Amino acid sequence: MRRSIFRTISRQLLASGPCSRLVSTIPNYRPRIPTMPADDPLYEHINEVEGLNYYRPGGYHPIQIGDRYQDRYRIVHKLGYGSYSTIWLARDEQMAKYVAFKVGIADYGSKEVELLSRISASGVENGELGGKLIPTVLGRFNIVGPNGIHLWVVTAPARCSLADAAQAADYSPFQLQVARSLSAQLAMAVAYIHELGHSANLDRLSIEQLYDEFDPPDPEPVVRVDKQPLTSPSIPAHVYPPIWLGKTGDEVSHPEAKILLADFGAAFCTAEEQRCESFTPLQIRPPEVRFEPTEPLSFSSDIWSLGCVIWAILGVRPFLDTWLFGPDDATADQVDALGPMPDEWWETWEGRSKYFIGNGKPNEGREVWTFDQRFEDAIRRQDGEGEQRPGDRLSASQVLRTEWMRKWAIPDAEKTWGRKLLCNNRSS
Repeated sequence: MRRSIFRTISRQLLASGPCSRLVSTIPNYRPRIPTMPADDPLYEHINEVEGLNYYRPGGYHPIQIGDRYQDRYRIVHKLGYGSYSTIWLARDEQMAKYVAFKVGIADYGSKEVELLSRISASGVENGELGGKLIPTVLGRFNIVGPNGIHLWVVTAPARCSLADAAQAADYSPFQLQVARSLSAQLAMAVAYIHELGHSANLDRLSIEQLYDEFDPPDPEPVVRVDKQPLTSPSIPAHVYPPIWLGKTGDEVSHPEAKILLADFGAAFCTAEEQRCESFTPLQIRPPEVRFEPTEPLSFSSDIWSLGCVIWAILGVRPFLDTWLFGPDDATADQVDALGPMPDEWWETWEGRSKYFIGNGKPNEGREVWTFDQRFEDAIRRQDGEGEQRPGDRLSASQVLRTEWMRKWAIPDAEKTWGRKLLCNNRSS
């Protein structure tokens, strides 16, 4: 892979100004759990589990290993958790398969199931690989519990996130072909979603064999800070750290490098509504979110985040600084890397004098980490020389037509899947 070509696509993905005004399909949104009453008990902190004080009316549903639901699903392990859901591994005793349960907080009106079903149906109809890179909804139902009514979404389980795989390898790089294959598949998944407008094979293992291979659940007792007994049905007696089903990033083989673009809990149909607010982490949050707060989130907002993720996959380190203490730090780091921002943004940035004497001109004595320096530090293991060139942010389909994608990333993804993935008019 020539570094000049990857530099080019990086600059095009991470351009400062958005290139379209279409609404983003997958913005990040933070649900509101009701405020905890002052007289509610506090619980001792437990590492690597969800916040225990969210087990209250309006929050998480209490689940224990061994619980059985719908007369067919037995909970066997914890897969993870987020701000508005917990995720569990269950055995479907009717189908003799493992499934993943995403259990939402109470009364949370997510459109995830509807959107995933529409995406999956389009993928089957069109025969597109993009549909296979999105989780298929296997079932859904509601459970009435002590904290409210919870939506349960059933999908096939995945092994681990890319971030977890990289962290488990102490941020050693993915194998080159693996990294390029993952990057291409991620771009295909985003392109597929934008064009619509809006796993591990564990089944051969019994529950006992699953525990032997991946470790059994490790229940942690929930203890109140005041040492009083648990009396509320809202809180479980035990919580569980997530199971690790993955591999370290540097151990992932080329044939194993298949991705799922997951977590559509905050997704919405672009033809039906618009949103302006974003809670995407600062490291991958596009600059227009801050400087154009009344403009709807756009497809190009997704492209900024896509570029940041591809950069991290290839370089195993983030594009922006790891230590960002607020929006001003993030904006300064973006300008350091990409140069002057649009003048209308510069004039409205109140914190600019802390970092710059002019647009793109850092204060004297402040260390600046330029785009080329970041590139050499993150991607230096690749061969070749080249010059970067600035450009507007691309669409997802245009990303797939870049030279780097066509010559290296897509062919590596095709080797992963063992077949041609894109029709000629998409990749040519």
